Amino acid sequence: MAKSVADVMTLVKDAECKFVDFRFTDTRGKEQHVSVPVSHFDEDKFSDGHAFDGSSIAGWKGIEASDMLLMPDPATAHIDPFYEEPTLVLTCDVLEPGDGKAYERDPRSLARRAEAYLKASGIGDTAFFGPEPEFFVFDQVRWSTEPGHSFYQIEEYEAPWNSGAKLEGGNRGHRPTTKGGYFPVAPVDSTHDMRAEMALVLEEMGIPVEVFHHEVAGAGQMELGTKFSTLVERADWTQRLKHVVWNVADRYGKTATFMPKPYHGDNGSGMHVHQSIWKGGKNLFAGNGYAGLSETALFYIGGIIKHARALNAITNPTTNSYKRLVPHFEAPVKLAYSSRNRSASIRIPHVMSDKARRIEARFPDPMANPYLCFAALLMAGLDGIENKIHPGEAATKDLYHLPPEEDKLVPTVCHSLDQALEELDKDRAFLTRGGVFSDGLLDAYIELKMSEVTRIRMQVNPAEYDMYYSL
Repeated sequence: MAKSVADVMTLVKDAECKFVDFRFTDTRGKEQHVSVPVSHFDEDKFSDGHAFDGSSIAGWKGIEASDMLLMPDPATAHIDPFYEEPTLVLTCDVLEPGDGKAYERDPRSLARRAEAYLKASGIGDTAFFGPEPEFFVFDQVRWSTEPGHSFYQIEEYEAPWNSGAKLEGGNRGHRPTTKGGYFPVAPVDSTHDMRAEMALVLEEMGIPVEVFHHEVAGAGQMELGTKFSTLVERADWTQRLKHVVWNVADRYGKTATFMPKPYHGDNGSGMHVHQSIWKGGKNLFAGNGYAGLSETALFYIGGIIKHARALNAITNPTTNSYKRLVPHFEAPVKLAYSSRNRSASIRIPHVMSDKARRIEARFPDPMANPYLCFAALLMAGLDGIENKIHPGEAATKDLYHLPPEEDKLVPTVCHSLDQALEELDKDRAFLTRGGVFSDGLLDAYIELKMSEVTRIRMQVNPAEYDMYYSL
């Protein structure tokens, strides 16, 4: 991995790069890119930046003030393994061209501000994040949203509903059952080699892979576990992981999605986020309290629980996210914390050393923009530490199967995106401290996401025909 401008220029020469790809992330979390021939790339790009039009990016500037700059980060340089011609990739921050300051709505710049706020607070100097984005891989997907013709159709050999299907090439019968994908060997698990290639590509790109496996859902759900890192770098890696998953799947003639609930009746995809704060090389989450946690860690948990419903708008940012977060279906909807107990939305993993002590937020999903998601979780946790918000007693019972009188006493995450956006609008002060999130960004984000809510409100669902057509 290149770390300096000189390293980047050497990499360009040694790899005989013909093009340079400048990448950045928009508000929704989608990576965008623009490319230049290597003849138009030199050291000056790292000081002058690359100009582009920001008016076409949803939630960003209007056309009257659209000029913006991409400022490449040399530490992110790597060769894209999927392009036919050798191409260097540089992840960029987005700057205002007038004063060279970070654009307030650029997610990566915002994540940098969150790291700076942590240091300025004096609480810690480093926040580590370890996300676990799950995803599905299918053979084919089709959909239509025409007024008189609305459907989606998934084709996937592993899908449990294919047990009786007549398939081209024959139906060999070995496939996971519903909720049975975790994790039989081949031939039930038919996608090991594809995941292995994903893992190798990630390692070649400098992202350490710790584990990979089939996940619980039968129709091609899986996970690649990669190493934790600092907030901004870990968000960069998450974007790179998605790029690798999509493109390796495409090479295999398949299609990958990080959509949390692409079909009903089976497990959805989450993105559990492991977190800890360090200072001077010491893990501040390690202590002598519950499950080996410090008081600092408990206050951090208290902040996340207090602000969870506002966080949902960022950590679970799509209408589809709430198809996964349904009570009584073994989803992490209960705002409680517990050691090893996967029914609580905040889990304390069992670890063998204080260096590994951390907390795990289980309600986020992989639709979240990783820069905004990690920054928002950090800001909620820091608010808990600064205001000594204790989360109360740990949950010791299976929260999925509580008696009704106990169940109603445990708070839950939001049940819809519009509810989450309302909560974010009301509870935003913890995010705007230190100028990390701005009110302008949050207002634009809420407006952008409400347009998605409105579209779904107006869309007729085939299930409504099932329930209402003959009434």
